[in-house]
Amino acid sequence: MPKRHGGASVDLQLQPLSSLPGVGPRVAEKLAARGLTTLQDLWLQLPRQYEDRTSLTPIRALQPGVAAQFEGRVEAVERGFRYRPVLRVAIGDDSRSTLVLRFFHFRAAQVAQFRVGARVRCYGTPKPGQLGLEIVHPSYRVLDDEDAAALGDRLDPVYPAVEGIGPVSLRRLIGLALDRLPDEDALELLPAELRQRLSLPSLREALLTVHRPPQDADVAALIAGVHPAQRRLALEELLAHHLSLRRQRIAQQAHRAPALKGLALAERLRKALPFALTGAQKRVFDEIRADLAKPSPMLRLVQGDVGSGKTVVAAMAAMIAVHAGKQAALMAPTELLAEQHLNNLRAWLEPLGVRVAWLAGKVTGKARASVLQDVASGQAQVVVGTHALMQEGVAFRDLALAIVDEQHRFGVHQRLALRDKGAGGAVGADAIVPHQLVMTATPIPRTLAMAAYADLDVSAIDELPPGRTPVQTVALSDERRPDLVQRIRNACAEGRQAYWVCTLIDDSDEVEAQAAQSTFEDLSRQLAPLRVGLVHGRMKAKDKQATMRAFKDGELDLLVATTVIEVGVDVPNASLMIIENAERLGLAQLHQLRGRVGRGQAASSCVLLYRPPLSTLARQRLETMRQTHDGFVIAEKDLELRGPGELLGTRQTGLAGFRVADLVRDADLLPQVQALGERLLAQAPDTAQRIVARWVGGAARYASA
Repeated sequence: MPKRHGGASVDLQLQPLSSLPGVGPRVAEKLAARGLTTLQDLWLQLPRQYEDRTSLTPIRALQPGVAAQFEGRVEAVERGFRYRPVLRVAIGDDSRSTLVLRFFHFRAAQVAQFRVGARVRCYGTPKPGQLGLEIVHPSYRVLDDEDAAALGDRLDPVYPAVEGIGPVSLRRLIGLALDRLPDEDALELLPAELRQRLSLPSLREALLTVHRPPQDADVAALIAGVHPAQRRLALEELLAHHLSLRRQRIAQQAHRAPALKGLALAERLRKALPFALTGAQKRVFDEIRADLAKPSPMLRLVQGDVGSGKTVVAAMAAMIAVHAGKQAALMAPTELLAEQHLNNLRAWLEPLGVRVAWLAGKVTGKARASVLQDVASGQAQVVVGTHALMQEGVAFRDLALAIVDEQHRFGVHQRLALRDKGAGGAVGADAIVPHQLVMTATPIPRTLAMAAYADLDVSAIDELPPGRTPVQTVALSDERRPDLVQRIRNACAEGRQAYWVCTLIDDSDEVEAQAAQSTFEDLSRQLAPLRVGLVHGRMKAKDKQATMRAFKDGELDLLVATTVIEVGVDVPNASLMIIENAERLGLAQLHQLRGRVGRGQAASSCVLLYRPPLSTLARQRLETMRQTHDGFVIAEKDLELRGPGELLGTRQTGLAGFRVADLVRDADLLPQVQALGERLLAQAPDTAQRIVARWVGGAARYASA
């Protein structure tokens, strides 16, 4: 292939897929629906796994859970219709072992193929069945006795499905696209010295190895995702995401922000508090104070466990803004959480003469008009609310600090919308924008923070206030439910309150979980005359708020709820948390739910109620919950067990869907990614732009970044 340089290479990479034989308008439309529009998109449509059809395994040597290829003859065929049509085919081989193939979807022609004595070659993953090993819906070929049927000479890639395009057709199209790969020099964007230092191949070699593994390829490494070719691709993909976030940060820093330096009001608040700040709170406040004093916008994430005191630190930051004659806003994802902040801030700030305003969806009519006027005139110095703060018609006189709580519940565009309230609608480098402080009670593992929050400075409040007694955590089989009902009765007799958390709203035949509705009815009957309330996600917001408020005010003894209470109400009198079907929840969610109790002086307990038998993963989760209360330790374990997808919210959807990178497996690459990213942004911004475009797509996704 002739050498291609500069523009020629870029043009080739961005050639439309309609340039490939067999890609007409209808096929192109189906590919485009999956985001596949150029040759480069197909090069980067990487296999999700491999099938090893290079050898045959005797049936006797097959292992449950390990995919393999084998050959044998049909010994028996049975069609059944007990619950639904099923076809069972017994296959035996020279090792005198038998395996059953099971099909639920089949045609009459398939049944006819499986005549007794027919020779069949199959590929699939065996699992234990009623009569030994079986494979459900294997891929197979019926062979003639004379058919030599050569074995494959390399691993077969298996690609993510594209609706309307069969796997064979997709593999053919990707092969055609690979035939047009430019030469090494035209394709490569990473420095040669870095690749040599890390012993990584060129991009061209890596793509060909991953799509077309040679015969001598390390099969185990490829299947585990740790082959040098995959590491090469993971490095560039991580770099692309890092660069896109860093460019977002640079664009933000190009704006100006008010330099806020006066500490007198913050100091008055600190001295008036009925408790002393922890060392971690002081450290994080010092970091925020230094940021606020600069004329460029602060972009800081404060993470810390439930109860670590993030709100106090945010209130002190707000006092720096108010001291300068400006405004601060605090936005929370739910009315209940926002109202909790409102109550705290009013208790702390109003004695200092600071006016705290409330703006949420339920504030309507004249009351809303009055609040909007106070916000616009600047009389409202601190404004607390939900996403209502971002609506049209809300205009601040001089917003200098935007605080967002539980930031993973908001998308990046929502956060930017609040920022733009401070810019007064102005855009461009001349706009003066507020400082941004975002908070989360979901501790984030260091590796995940490095990758997911490269546009933010990260602070951790990793110390709980003194006097907080750890919640005693036990795991019990659901056979012990009657004991728990009595335990609730005893706790409530002592004037305490309890939570009972369910994972579903309605009963389901398919999922074995007690539904909140039926649990509420059962417990109301068993615990009469105790007062039992119910909260779930399908209730109207005002009904949900009313029930939560009744629980907070002590008008209910037991609250039966779905996981909607994971982030929310603070009830110091609640000392018992029961989590039903705890094996179904992730560690981060279990930890958040446990954080609802242990907020008062009384010793508190959390019971993880599970339905045996437990999977290995569920057992590890429950054991981790019993062993530690440290949210950062739990977050690291959660990342190890589940990966990043569920630990990140709407803002980082791209990170959860990496094509090849894995933040746990490839964590050791992140320091290299950070160093190279800074170098490229400083010395080769055009190259940085091309890397982002290759992996992340057009700038639109991170626009206003």
